[in-house]
Amino acid sequence: MFIRSALLSLSALAAAKELPKNEILAAELYDSGIRHANNMALKKEHWAIQDAAGAYNSVQYAEVKEKVECLNGTAITATDTFRCSNLDLLHFLSHAELGSSRGVGSSSWADISGWTSDDGREFVAIGQQDGAAFAEVTKEGKLSYLGRLPQFSTPSTWREIRGSNDLMIIGSEAQGHGIQIFDMKKLLEVDPASPVTFSNENDLVGHYKGLPVGRAHNVVTNPETNFIYAVGAMPRTDKCKSGIIFIDISDPSKPTSPGCAAQDGYVHDAQCLIYHGPDKEFEGREVCYGYNEDTLTIYDVTDKTASTVLSITSYEGAAYTHQGVVLDPKNQQYLLLDDEYDEYDKVGPGISGNPITYIWDISSLRAPKQTGLYKSGAKGVDHNQYVADGFAYQSNYGTGFRVLDVRSIPEDPTGAGVKEIGFFDIYPEDDNQAGGGSVNFVGTWSSYALFKSGHILINTMERGAFIVKFQEGKQV
Repeated sequence: MFIRSALLSLSALAAAKELPKNEILAAELYDSGIRHANNMALKKEHWAIQDAAGAYNSVQYAEVKEKVECLNGTAITATDTFRCSNLDLLHFLSHAELGSSRGVGSSSWADISGWTSDDGREFVAIGQQDGAAFAEVTKEGKLSYLGRLPQFSTPSTWREIRGSNDLMIIGSEAQGHGIQIFDMKKLLEVDPASPVTFSNENDLVGHYKGLPVGRAHNVVTNPETNFIYAVGAMPRTDKCKSGIIFIDISDPSKPTSPGCAAQDGYVHDAQCLIYHGPDKEFEGREVCYGYNEDTLTIYDVTDKTASTVLSITSYEGAAYTHQGVVLDPKNQQYLLLDDEYDEYDKVGPGISGNPITYIWDISSLRAPKQTGLYKSGAKGVDHNQYVADGFAYQSNYGTGFRVLDVRSIPEDPTGAGVKEIGFFDIYPEDDNQAGGGSVNFVGTWSSYALFKSGHILINTMERGAFIVKFQEGKQV
């Protein structure tokens, strides 16, 4: 109750859409770690209920082998009716069929990452409680399971996977896990008739063991550099204060850390890019956009031994600043941000329970401004998004995978021109609830939609992995 009342007070104080950081609230709830611990406990409590109800028994979810068209708003399989728009279902495999003995998908924003080989073959790494599953996405849009890399220490519902050129970078909240570095080229010779269980002792390119107690909430990559980044590494009392830890993988077999950015404490997620944008002072420098629980925090991390904070900005409705992405990495003028708990806590624009995408003008890295927002027509909780070629791909828990056309934002940064062009709801269990969905922590946290083939993979916590694709001519 205290958390919610404090957040409502912050919203009531709003005189503008962007706000300075509320230092008192930050100290009480965010910097202390109370809010993060509350969030994790809430999810674990809900997942325990789901587990007791049998939702994570993935053996019960049968493979969908043949293409199922989205017709009149639904894709109907032998066992389920999935709501959809403009996206057909090509294949589904449960977590059990993807090699997991626990049958639960992991829950980090990029817990799927894709990789394309030099000869055009497409592969995915899929996060699960007990490791990462590897599969090839065939030309027909089918998942061909190739094997798995087990967790390094203990199972965890939080497993983060991001690609960096030919490498997969895998982190976890599990204590002692560290960061696994796996070379995807190992998959090229695997026969799907004999899936391989890879070894943490013999098959890793490298393993970073320098995290405090060996755990981090997220990993971040910047393929333009030789660096990866760990964020949310516990405990907050460590010298890096759960900020951004820089990890040099110039030699991935011997990863090292030259320093960290601890200035604004805990970083839940980040995007690190070589800067190209209107703020000419920073052209060509490396900038990280940090999503820091109650603020958008922007860093100059060019010098890994002396990083600097350029701005710390909050906003009306801030409940838990979760993740975001620049609209165009070649012209970093606008940014999209999602807040995981504004819908759940019923604050600010999220009070109605519809997922909110906040739009920011970042023309000045020292003074970013929120310019508008997009409100989803579905009830639920937003979690993660990424942008490619003017389209935002969002994983929004029980409302499923959503695709927005965001090409209008440079001309109209209020968000009035943003429109949804397709979706696939992978969690039909809540479709009969009021408003068409539950504002809760079920369904999907991640997807990968960047293959040239157009095949899109959606990972789910309960069921497994879906391959969907836009219908001909539906994505302009």
